[in-house]
Amino acid sequence: MQSLFTDIRTKYNTLSPTQKQVADFILNNSEQVILLAITDLAEKCNTSETTVVRFLHKLGFKSYQVFRVRMAQEITEQSVQGVYEEITKADSAEQIREKVILSTVNSLQDLNKMIDGEVLERVVDLIITSDKIIICGLGASGAVAMDAFHKLLRLGLNVVAFTDNHLMSIGCAQATQKTTVLAISHSGESRDILEAVGLAQEAHANIVAFTSYQHSSVTKLADYVLLSSSNETKFRSDAMTSRILQFVTIDMLYVSIVLKLGRSAVRSVNKSRLAVAAKKV
Repeated sequence: MQSLFTDIRTKYNTLSPTQKQVADFILNNSEQVILLAITDLAEKCNTSETTVVRFLHKLGFKSYQVFRVRMAQEITEQSVQGVYEEITKADSAEQIREKVILSTVNSLQDLNKMIDGEVLERVVDLIITSDKIIICGLGASGAVAMDAFHKLLRLGLNVVAFTDNHLMSIGCAQATQKTTVLAISHSGESRDILEAVGLAQEAHANIVAFTSYQHSSVTKLADYVLLSSSNETKFRSDAMTSRILQFVTIDMLYVSIVLKLGRSAVRSVNKSRLAVAAKKV
């Protein structure tokens, strides 16, 4: 079962401004919330009971009481207080260090619950059996795309990576049914990524989306989705944490592919190491 707090963070961008106020208060005051009646919670969030109810419905809860019980169970299992604290200007370097590390660790725990093992295995099989793999990513996502390109290239796979929007569209327009496109977009709303993926979809290519938001536009175009959670704060964009989680997801795929390919993967990796070693003094 996915963590309640994970669910709130990954659905955060689908909430209305007043519902985000409820989400923020819950994430920052979880131990207090389990003691509050719905009327009190609404008052604390400067909103109405109706808004709280709509927020609960988006999380799949039919009653506030069930929501509070679920939250209490999770708090008992693992204290979350402090993990969601936002960095402030008054924080010392030591406090900033602690909050950034806690936020990242928490997001990695979310990832463990969010990545579906069956989906991961299907994506691995897709990559292995594809004639060509196209990786698309712009900006910060471009760094993730290049990391994926480097790892898959070491395995001897037929892979290209595009971090330029023009080349990305050209490459995806020439995809085929035996091509797999890995589309990396934190928001899932990048126009250039969506246009390129749309071209790949028209070519009947297989599409895998790496994004933080399960209801974003790119997920509607994808055959498979690998999610990374989000936990946006004032000083640390959720895109920063998302990038770390996407690097970890790429590592999951890489290790799974190596194990699946067995000796042939090991031979390819050794060839790659020797090729690079020859350039070192």
